[in-house]
Amino acid sequence: MNQQQCTLYSGGLKGAESTFGEVAEKWGVKETIFTFDGHKLSREKNSVILSQEDLVRGDISMELASKMLNRTYYETEKIRKVLQTIFHMVNHGHQVFVIGTILDDKSVKGGTGWAVELAKLFNRPLHVFDQPRKQWFTWRNNDWAEDNPIIEYDTFVGSGTRYLSDSARQAIENLFEESFPQG
Repeated sequence: MNQQQCTLYSGGLKGAESTFGEVAEKWGVKETIFTFDGHKLSREKNSVILSQEDLVRGDISMELASKMLNRTYYETEKIRKVLQTIFHMVNHGHQVFVIGTILDDKSVKGGTGWAVELAKLFNRPLHVFDQPRKQWFTWRNNDWAEDNPIIEYDTFVGSGTRYLSDSARQAIENLFEESFPQG
């Protein structure tokens, strides 16, 4: 895989997303950040502001999101726009990498979990670095299996928690090093 032919899709928020972007830039991987008017980003390079029409294409039922993630999302405009933006990230990236916490019900903690559930729905290769366990896991046969994934597709998503641990930051660095060994 030639990294110059790859594109990272993210939301440009602090933590995992900005770190994915910084590492992608270092490796010469193109980056597209999806956002919406008025959303404060940590990383703004190559950002695409989604129009209201674009956002509506990513519209989902808050009830569905709440049910799939086993938690309650209230019908607020900002949360809806964040979930709509995540739809565009996962819709554009073929492979999905997330930094977070895998819960006992096999979902992932927080809003990051929506990227995970969409990846499952869209049947995307899905990998989560579980910060508490300091280990990558891949979604296979409806369960999480320990793994050491690499970037295998020319479009991929980098998403996750705003509160990035040192081990997760290193996991992102290692992911790029192992995926593009020729540097």
